[in-house]
Amino acid sequence: MAGGLIFVAAPAALADQTRRDQWALDALQAESVWKVSTGKGVTVAVVDDGVNADHIDLKNNVLQGRDFEDNDDDASPEGNNPASGHGTGMASIIAGHGRGLDGDDGVKGLAPDAKILPIRSGTNGYADAIRYAVDHGASIINISEFQTQDLPQDREAVTYALAHNVLIVSGSGNNGSTNIQFPAKYPGVLTVGGVDTSGKVWEKSNYGPEVLLTAPATRIVHAGWPGNSKLGIGDGTSDATAYVSAAAALIRAKFPDLTAGQIANRLVKTAVIPASAKGISLPDPKYGYGIVNPLEALTKDIPAGSQYGPLKVSGSESSSAAPGTDQSDVGSAAENEKEDSKQMLFLVGLGVVALVVIGLIVLLIVKLSRRNKKNNGGPGGPAGYQRHGQQPFPPQQNPYQQSAQPQQNPYQQQPTPPQSQWPPQQ
Repeated sequence: MAGGLIFVAAPAALADQTRRDQWALDALQAESVWKVSTGKGVTVAVVDDGVNADHIDLKNNVLQGRDFEDNDDDASPEGNNPASGHGTGMASIIAGHGRGLDGDDGVKGLAPDAKILPIRSGTNGYADAIRYAVDHGASIINISEFQTQDLPQDREAVTYALAHNVLIVSGSGNNGSTNIQFPAKYPGVLTVGGVDTSGKVWEKSNYGPEVLLTAPATRIVHAGWPGNSKLGIGDGTSDATAYVSAAAALIRAKFPDLTAGQIANRLVKTAVIPASAKGISLPDPKYGYGIVNPLEALTKDIPAGSQYGPLKVSGSESSSAAPGTDQSDVGSAAENEKEDSKQMLFLVGLGVVALVVIGLIVLLIVKLSRRNKKNNGGPGGPAGYQRHGQQPFPPQQNPYQQSAQPQQNPYQQQPTPPQSQWPPQQ
C-alpha cells in the first residue's frame, strides 16, 4: 500500500508551505481538536517498514521498537530507498510535532503529543508485531499495509489485542476494487477507506462491508526518507488509516477507560457524509459510516455502548466478553449455530420440492460468485506519489459540505450525520 515515494529536503520557504499544504488538518479541524486533546500519554504502534526516530518532525516522539525481520531492536528503515520511508510517513501523520518555533513549520500529526512504537513485522505475518505492541503499552495499532494470506496466528493476535482493549486500524487497499485483504479483513479490525479533498471517495480506495470509516487519502504531506528532514507527498488508504489511528489516540487520551470498541463507537457515531453522497444508506461499502470527525468524537455526549461497539467480532471474542458487558452489538456464534440447526430441520420437513428450489438458488449464487470474482481485480496496488513542493495545491474551502438529507442508521444508536457545514469555519 506504500506506493512509489519521492522525497525532497525542505528549505525554509518550503517548510512554510508545508503547513499550508496539510489540507487534511484543516478539514479535520485540528486547531480546535488540539484544544481538547493532543494524544498525550498514548502510544500508537506503527507496524510498517520502520520509522526514522531522528526525523526532525518526529524526534523525541518515537520510542524504541522491534524489528522482527532482523530480530533486533532497531526498527529504523533499511537502506537508502525512498520507498522505505513509508512507516516514517505514517508516523508523522499520527504524531509529527513539526519544527521551528512552536512547531509551526514542517509536518504536524493529528495527535502531536502521542508516542510512536515502531515495529517491523517479520515472516510470521503480523502476529508477533501485534502481540509485541500490546505487551509494550500500545493503545492503538496502525497497520497501513496488507498481506494476501489469512494466517490463523494473525487472527489470534487480533483477538489478543481486543482482549486487552487495543484497537487495530488498517487500510482497505489502493486499487479501487472489493479485494480487501488482511489484516483489514479480520473481524475486530477497524478498516479505513479514503476520500479526496472534496470529500468524495478516492477512486482507488478499496471497498466492501469491512469498511467502517473514511479519512483524507490524497495529496497528503508527510515525513520522508532517507535523511532527517525530507518530506513526501502522496495518495493512499495508508494515509487515511494513519489519520484514523491518530483520531483514536486523541479519544484514548481524553477517555482512557473506554474499550477499543467504544473508541470505535465514538468515531463511527460522529462520522459525517458529504453533500455529494446524499441518499446513501449506512454503512455504505465505500464510506462506511462516513468521514472521521475527531472534534465531534471528542466533544459530543455519546453513551459508551457495548464492549465491541461497531467492530465486527467473531464468536470467540463475543463469548469471552466480561460478565455484565452489554453485547447488543455483538454476534454470538453459538446462537447462529442453533439458528442454522432449526433452519436445517425445517428444510428437511419441506421435502423434495424445497430441495429442488434450494438447488436452483445455490446454482444462481455460484454463477454470481464466479462473475464477481472475475471482476474483483488483483490485490490493492501502490498509490502514486509526487515530489513535495513541485505543484502547489489548490486552496481548500470547507471541502466536506454536509448533506442536508438524513441518512439511514442501521448501527444501534447511530445518529443522523450532522446537518451543518463540515468542517465549520475555524
